[in-house]
Amino acid sequence: MSESAKAIIIPFSGEGHENLNPAERLHLSEAMRMAEAIVFASAEPVSEAQLAQRLPDGIAVPLVMAELRQVYSKRGVNLLKVGPGWAFRTAPDLAFMMTRDQVQQKKLSRAALEVLAIIAYHQPVTRAEIEDIRGVETSKGTLDTLLETEWVRMRGRRRTPGRPVTYGTTDGFLDHFGLEEIRDLPGIEELKGAGLLAARMPANFSMPLPPADPEELTEDEDPLTDIDLEELGLLTPRATDD
Repeated sequence: MSESAKAIIIPFSGEGHENLNPAERLHLSEAMRMAEAIVFASAEPVSEAQLAQRLPDGIAVPLVMAELRQVYSKRGVNLLKVGPGWAFRTAPDLAFMMTRDQVQQKKLSRAALEVLAIIAYHQPVTRAEIEDIRGVETSKGTLDTLLETEWVRMRGRRRTPGRPVTYGTTDGFLDHFGLEEIRDLPGIEELKGAGLLAARMPANFSMPLPPADPEELTEDEDPLTDIDLEELGLLTPRATDD
């Protein structure tokens, strides 16, 4: 690419590309083709930081992706924001055509679904806190099943006696349920409309707001260390000298 092309910087005003000159439009179009190829070839959602590293210098990645999402909005595949990344997914109204080709996923038990919902809305949350909300004991097998789906992850350790593990959702959870971010989870009225909550709820009933950035640890959480991972069976113990 020529030095003159690299020097073209496309500003991001949030208003699209209507005010771009012909050279900038051409540069934007080429950047969109590049981003399209990168996302298409990736098995995992691609973050804007990763795109910025591979697209020409000076490109406003948010503008590129917003334009590309608009291009795919009426097609059989859509470009979607999945957590911090971007990915191509089958258009929702055509999903039924893909079911015959999908491997049947193990159906989650009612207990697992309850635990998943609690983790989604209350994260970061410990096993004891999950049990307190449900009012019944939660088996390790239920949590293991959710971890195997890769919709739930171990986040850290609570800074309380015993340092219990905290749980939260993953980008895979967002991807599976078609959410751009965790704050897109249905609210009380939406859940009532779907028949998942009684029309009349106790006056003091409320639903917690999920964290704005579920990736960030809270003030009462410590990150998982290699020692923690070994203890939890997530890391092979290091060999010791005789």
